[in-house]
Amino acid sequence: MKRTAIIVVASLMMLGQACKQKPHKINNTAQVDHYTFKLSENVIREKVRFKNRYGIMLTGDLYLPKKQGNEAQPAIAISGPFGAVKEQSSGLYANQMAERGFIALAFDPSYTGESSGEPRNVASPDINTEDFSAAVDFLGIQKNIDRNKIGIIGICGFGGFALNATAVDKRVKAVAVTSMYDMSRVNARGYFDATTPEERTQQLVQIGEQRWKDAKNGAPELAPKGLENLPDDAPQFVKEYAAYYKTERGFHPRSLNSNSSWTITNPVSFMNMPILTYIKEISPRPILLIAGEKAHSRYFSEDAYKAALEPKELIIIPNAVHVDLYDKPDVIPFDKLQKFFTENLK
Repeated sequence: MKRTAIIVVASLMMLGQACKQKPHKINNTAQVDHYTFKLSENVIREKVRFKNRYGIMLTGDLYLPKKQGNEAQPAIAISGPFGAVKEQSSGLYANQMAERGFIALAFDPSYTGESSGEPRNVASPDINTEDFSAAVDFLGIQKNIDRNKIGIIGICGFGGFALNATAVDKRVKAVAVTSMYDMSRVNARGYFDATTPEERTQQLVQIGEQRWKDAKNGAPELAPKGLENLPDDAPQFVKEYAAYYKTERGFHPRSLNSNSSWTITNPVSFMNMPILTYIKEISPRPILLIAGEKAHSRYFSEDAYKAALEPKELIIIPNAVHVDLYDKPDVIPFDKLQKFFTENLK
């Protein structure tokens, strides 16, 4: 198997198969309006669109409490996980936060889901950071939203982008992240920084060769799918990803992790652009980091906590794994998130 088949674009790529796979099929996958959670009877959901600084049209769902006061309300922009769409975790979070009185925007990042951007199946540390600021642009011009009371929540890979956006965008008053990934770090150094300089060099050489192939073919080649036909000895956390993205629990036909894969060249910008360089500049605005005790990604949150300045808080959820914080309301500390944003968006 070529090394390019297992370059870490996200952990889902680690067990890419060496041949093309047939699309995964489960019940109702043709229903692209399907959501993986039930809308609260106390919440209204509206489709919205807005452009980012690069002119890419983003699509989101705006969740509003049915009961609102006459005054402008606090709002939260939410995105993630990396490779997911707004009908999955970010929408669930928005639904829960709206039920608790916040206006919440769950959006598809650039090149993903219903948002625009070509080619598809790519990500960018710069553009995905910008996506959060574009969401803040949108929220801040709504008449029913107080632009001085805007926070953001990032899930998984978009936890890192949320921190990066907050560092540079002083309009964001508070940031919370769950099951956070530092996508630049994991692509550049591997899990637990295990990639050697020689391996990194070889990956970059192979990406360069792939760019010539893509240029000749006129389109980027996709990496093999990483969650199909997993072997028995696959890492436990990869099996946990499959248990979410490839089953009725979290499958969505527009989700890249459910039904497609990233381009082979996708890692290159992440390998050269650290996203948490300026995490200290979030202070004096507060940071809340939430991670599972048994999550393979826990160390990202712990290291971000160490690097950040006060005020900051790290919460470790007992017995939880990475994907438990995607969709389990009895595990995700929504009461804590409510308290955090109530106290800091005022």
